[in-house]
Amino acid sequence: MKLAFAGKGGVGKTTLTAWMADYLARKGQNVWLVDADTALSLGEACGIDRSSLPEALIHREDLIRERIRQENTSMFTLNPEVSDLPEALSVELPVTGDIEQGTTAGSKRLLVMGTVTGAGGGCACAANTLLKAILAHLVLERNDWVLVDLEAGVEHLGRGTVAHVDGLVVVSEPSMRGLQTAADVGAMAADLGLNKQVLVLNRSDIETPKLPQLEGLPKQVVSMPYLSSLAARQLETGNVLGLTDEKIDLVVEQVLASFGADF
Repeated sequence: MKLAFAGKGGVGKTTLTAWMADYLARKGQNVWLVDADTALSLGEACGIDRSSLPEALIHREDLIRERIRQENTSMFTLNPEVSDLPEALSVELPVTGDIEQGTTAGSKRLLVMGTVTGAGGGCACAANTLLKAILAHLVLERNDWVLVDLEAGVEHLGRGTVAHVDGLVVVSEPSMRGLQTAADVGAMAADLGLNKQVLVLNRSDIETPKLPQLEGLPKQVVSMPYLSSLAARQLETGNVLGLTDEKIDLVVEQVLASFGADF
């Protein structure tokens, strides 16, 4: 199954992506994580420091020219060959936590999109074209799980980057601003034909919250309670794995069940 995670910045989508990937790997599944958020925090959330991140795709101008730009023109090749790139551009991530007896842990690999920074950084359109091609390859031609951590807001949905994933996890805090962004994300995803959506309401202890009637807001809702252990951890490190609170796996299982996955 291939899932994308979206929402307003700071609502916990990267944390949930990291938790789900580790849960799946502990269940013996192979998982590809794609960091398409310009904050570049998914690797740290999964337990590796920035110096160990794979080189961001946005910085691989040689590769972009080779696969995307037609020689001596400003034209793009829209269907580049990318089958060799996921392994070449990714790093292995550690699997954290207890592995079920009799189960062999799956693999976790991280791909990083990167960000355009500084004067003269230019446009990410060519890099995004290559990212879309890599994602299409992972989604359509690989049998592994794929989890895509999207940029805050609706940028990547507007580009159609994740048009072929199986479902969308929309993460929001219990606030009108967060829920309005979640509704905008849900509506734009629906326009792309991505109708399997789940809203995860972070830092909410209400099991069945009464939400405002906002067009586009996903109908299926999973509440993720405030975790004091996570709050304490985040004062020391960006790594969100290794917490022993059983509520984490429960939330992940509820989200997966919403998409029909059962472990």
